[in-house]
Amino acid sequence: MLDASRTIHGSRGKILIDGEWQTNLTDCTADVELDKKEVNVLGDTWVRYKQGNYKGTGSIRGYKVTSKMIQQGFERFEVITALEDPEAYGHERIRLKNCMADKIQLVNLKANELVEEETPFTFEGYELVDKIEVK
Repeated sequence: MLDASRTIHGSRGKILIDGEWQTNLTDCTADVELDKKEVNVLGDTWVRYKQGNYKGTGSIRGYKVTSKMIQQGFERFEVITALEDPEAYGHERIRLKNCMADKIQLVNLKANELVEEETPFTFEGYELVDKIEVK
């Protein structure tokens, strides 16, 4: 049976870009997609699949407090995400390698609202630095 206290609360997450903790960020996503190639052969009624390349995509979003992402431009950077809920079975850290912004948000202004910025990016590899395991 699920022990609800062991579920991980997202507010306990941390995001580091090039080793610097980004206290202004509100969310981060990262996915790896496998490009599978269909293999169709005579005499077989099943479509088979050949593993192709991986594609890593992600996004970071948060409150704008500096011009750092504009200055960063399209230069490569590294992201480390950390889940550190003290009630969980442990903590998890994932390193996203060779990240590069897809677009840089220059202006996002709305009257009577806090300024937020979002940066979609791609990455070329990841490493599960620390994993959560049931003890």
